[in-house]
Amino acid sequence: MVNYMSKAELEEVLWVEKYRPKTLDEIVDQEEVVQALKKFVESKNIPNMLFAGPPGTGKTTAALALAHDLYGENWRNFVLELNASDERGIEMVRTKLKDFARSRVTGEIPYKILILDEADMMTREAQHALRRTMENYADITRFILICNYPSRIIEPIQSRTAVFKFKRLPKEAIVSRLKFIAEQENVDLRDDGLEAIIEISEGDLRKAINLLQSVAYLGVPVTKEVVYRTAGLVYPEKVEEMIKLAFDGKFESARKELIRALVEEGVSGEDLLAEFFRAINRGVINVDPEDKIGLLRFLSDLDFRISQGATDYLQLTALLAYIADLGMKYKKKA
Repeated sequence: MVNYMSKAELEEVLWVEKYRPKTLDEIVDQEEVVQALKKFVESKNIPNMLFAGPPGTGKTTAALALAHDLYGENWRNFVLELNASDERGIEMVRTKLKDFARSRVTGEIPYKILILDEADMMTREAQHALRRTMENYADITRFILICNYPSRIIEPIQSRTAVFKFKRLPKEAIVSRLKFIAEQENVDLRDDGLEAIIEISEGDLRKAINLLQSVAYLGVPVTKEVVYRTAGLVYPEKVEEMIKLAFDGKFESARKELIRALVEEGVSGEDLLAEFFRAINRGVINVDPEDKIGLLRFLSDLDFRISQGATDYLQLTALLAYIADLGMKYKKKA
């Protein structure tokens, strides 16, 4: 017999939902956006809106908080939330979306809200169909489109929405939220583990919370070692060691470390390449600007090749060989 979880039980499991701000007053570090949304709530009239910005910065949370403040505790009766990445074609617009948009509601506020997440994943045909739906039902439905890349939204839709840009969350805000969650859930969050989560999440609070949750389920203190192992990533120090070994002419030693990371630790080539990129930008090796530019250009070529299905090991070995060549060049100069 299948044991289905209740909604309450599911929210206990999904920390992102459990600790998501419920009202606009609870949202931090997006002051300009929040102030504008509060004015819409006060007037009880909102325009069609486009929320754009990096992932994990509170776009969906702001849309749901706006609906809560506007409609009260029964806000879910007036809101439909769809994810365009699940159904990105024109058929979704003609069925689910249109059926909700044309239905009328009664009450003090005469319109509903349709939240369309990841709208930049929609095809152009679907976006043109959405534009017509927005025009036809403007009196009874408001649309909040959410995306990471506003340039992928067609101009006719952008011109029909008020655009709000969300900025990356500062480190202090993420640290504060993670510490609050750890305290509420009785998680032993160590300082080095917290720093590791911050570094891996790169300003994405949702990613940070999910990573904390994954580590917490292991029932062990949240340390740097456990965080990196759970995330399937390699220590930045190990990548720096590979680079230095190759640059110092110890190519075989660097390649052994690469094999250990790919095979024994199970790190993906894309994640490892991203860490190489960060290490080189940190200046782990001292090279002239033109050589650094060439190395970064080579990295971008490798990233494209790996994304197209090239073998991780061969591409990253080529990177170590490139760095070894640079090292030989600087030895000759010396």
